[in-house]
Amino acid sequence: MATAGKVIRCKAAVAWEPNKPLVMEEIEVAPPQAGEIRIKIVATGVCHTDLYHLFEGMHKDGFPAVLGHEGAGIVESVGPGVTEFQPGDKVIPLFISQCRECRFCKNPKSNQCEKGWAAEHYDVMALEESRFTCKGKKVLQFMGTSTFSEYTVMNQIAVAKIDPAAPLDKVCLLGCGICTGFGAAVNTAKVEPGSTCAVFGLGAVGLAAVMGCKFAGAKRIIAVDVNPDKFEKAKVFGATEFVNPKDHDKPISQVLAELTDGGVDFSLECVGNVGVMRSALESCTKGWGVSVVVGWTDLHDFSARPINLIAGRTWKGSLFGGNTTSYKNIIPQMVKAYLDQKVKLDEFITHNMTLAQVNDAIELMKHGKCIRTVLSVSPQ
Repeated sequence: MATAGKVIRCKAAVAWEPNKPLVMEEIEVAPPQAGEIRIKIVATGVCHTDLYHLFEGMHKDGFPAVLGHEGAGIVESVGPGVTEFQPGDKVIPLFISQCRECRFCKNPKSNQCEKGWAAEHYDVMALEESRFTCKGKKVLQFMGTSTFSEYTVMNQIAVAKIDPAAPLDKVCLLGCGICTGFGAAVNTAKVEPGSTCAVFGLGAVGLAAVMGCKFAGAKRIIAVDVNPDKFEKAKVFGATEFVNPKDHDKPISQVLAELTDGGVDFSLECVGNVGVMRSALESCTKGWGVSVVVGWTDLHDFSARPINLIAGRTWKGSLFGGNTTSYKNIIPQMVKAYLDQKVKLDEFITHNMTLAQVNDAIELMKHGKCIRTVLSVSPQ
């Protein structure tokens, strides 16, 4: 392409400071260095983790930044030494690197990696090094991805090549929320056929967890949320029952215990709230119940009574769906499953907007008025 090897000036939504609206700016995107690729972002979802960084985490060293981490695009150019990708490839950026060389990548029990922002910068949620500048200032690449920009530069170890037939405005959701929830049920909880499950929180991650429970063969899937408007949507993904904690004057764990003869087999917390995490654990049956923490947060400690674990319950966490094989393989497989109509994506999308409308999309999510908003970033 004519832009290869040159600085690209493009539009991006910049978070200059926490708890303030994003600002549409012209930024400079440097050419890819050795082992890197520059991607033209076509579409991106707006995820709660973007809002977490902007409104909750608010780390002083995490700004200015370009947010967004649930995108899909087309390779514009590649840096020296890149052989896996070429210009024109359709790709999904990944917020988890996989170098295939470190002790985590080599351990079949892990999906984590010693390289990338997640290894050392959970609080800042970005590496110090960036390929972005704006008005003479360095702008951080949020979660190593920054999909709220028309172009981004990423290390090839954090990118998955996908089917050229895939619609980027749909499969972009596989870059975070859908794989996170679906995988938490299938891979981390290991939901079993005929089991009873409870999913706390019916955003995109929670609905994907519902879909994962159904995929794994659960018999009863109880959807738990304080917003009754989400219950009909949950039914589309496989929920069989619905409980609104606001409708009861007793703890939700007690309500679920009464509905299930002592507690569910599997529970998944998809909110990112430490109180809900405890409720999800306490909703599991003693003896074999498994509760999985899926919602992203790092603001507060959580707690539980030791007897809940001594009695045989398991409490565990799940990052990006807990897939322990390469995401360079998993993501294309999920794309194929969507193209084969084995998993849903379209049904998660409640709004379509442009990148310039990103603040409107953020407001929708803040007030629980959407499941997923997909932003059109660049024409294909």
